[in-house]
Amino acid sequence: MLKKALEGTLLAMLTAALPLAAQQPKPEPPPQQPTLEQPQTAPATEEAKSPAKPKPAPVKANPESAKVVEEIIARVNNEIITRSEYDKAVGQTEEDARQDCKGKCTPEQLESEIQSRKKTALRDLIDQSLLAQRGKDLGISVETDVVKQLDQIRIQNNLKDMDELEKAVSAQGINWEDFKNNIRNHILTQKVVSQEVGSHINISESDAQKFYDDHKSEFIRPEQVALREIIVSTEGKADAELPDLKKKAETALKRVKDGEDFGEIAKRFSDGSTKDQGGYIGTFKRGELAKQLEDVVFKMKRNELTDVIETRQGYLIFQVLEHYDEGQQSFDKVQEEIKEHLYNEKLEPAVREYLKTLREESYVVIKPGYAELAGGGNSEIQEVSATPETTKAKKGRKKFLLFGKRKDTGTGSGSGTASGQ
Repeated sequence: MLKKALEGTLLAMLTAALPLAAQQPKPEPPPQQPTLEQPQTAPATEEAKSPAKPKPAPVKANPESAKVVEEIIARVNNEIITRSEYDKAVGQTEEDARQDCKGKCTPEQLESEIQSRKKTALRDLIDQSLLAQRGKDLGISVETDVVKQLDQIRIQNNLKDMDELEKAVSAQGINWEDFKNNIRNHILTQKVVSQEVGSHINISESDAQKFYDDHKSEFIRPEQVALREIIVSTEGKADAELPDLKKKAETALKRVKDGEDFGEIAKRFSDGSTKDQGGYIGTFKRGELAKQLEDVVFKMKRNELTDVIETRQGYLIFQVLEHYDEGQQSFDKVQEEIKEHLYNEKLEPAVREYLKTLREESYVVIKPGYAELAGGGNSEIQEVSATPETTKAKKGRKKFLLFGKRKDTGTGSGSGTASGQ
């Protein structure tokens, strides 16, 4: 369904933009946006002071118009987080936890995960806002990526054009501009994490070798193949278009054979949902693929390519990224897998440290009663004061640190250490 496909596009590395199911139309704003400060009274003008003009008849106040329809619970620099946004994030935790568990969790484990996510929902909203703002400060442009992702969603749901996608999104009660903005912020936060944090994490071959030596039993496996794909979709296309689509697939195959990287070609040519991962679709044992495909790929060696395969969905090209023989896997075959594991292991604490720095260098205020939910009551979280603008002006003059205040472990590699600017 469209709903699940759209949700899948919004998963973030650390804190994703709210999935589709959590995004309901925002209420109309009140006549005046509520703020954390008391509104200032405008000075009287000379015209108002003049007794020459008669005063208009007083207008009877409508009690209903004085109601606040949005409660602000946090401010992150010039952006706000409302109670309704927080409630949506909390409400989405159960569905997200179920999707991540995929039936592998016990009821107790699932409930524990849901409660844990509820406790960090506000912190994650603040972190998302900090990362998105940082991306804008860095001048990172993601508009091309947003258009590509929207088009990918359109193709996955067999919609003719972007107008049809907008109608499909709106039909589910989702504001189209909010939907696009969530995709935009998700891509932006991913790029900030990659540029500001991931680029500082290096895993050496000696690190990978040590992990392999310490965990050899984990690399005893059945025969498997790791696959990448390029899909040129023919769904919804007229017969007259098929020759050009097949030629597109053949061109992609030729470029890979001529030496271009399969992953880069997949990003440019593929219509599949795996294009952003360079076409990677996973590792498969015998019996997990269609028999016709299994008979082909299990005879192939590392980096070998299939010909263009014609299916009802489109023209497919597969590459065997790795072919694992049954038994103990050699270090060479699992080295990249180990490095990826070690990288991800270091990434989460590095991102948390980076976010701590962003908080310290930003103006973040939390409404009383929400401070603990916003980050465990850390020192950089401030309670709302009567005159927060003074603090904001002082903190606004600070510069962001490049990476954060990290302690040098002295290992020389894989530490992700960098000095502040």
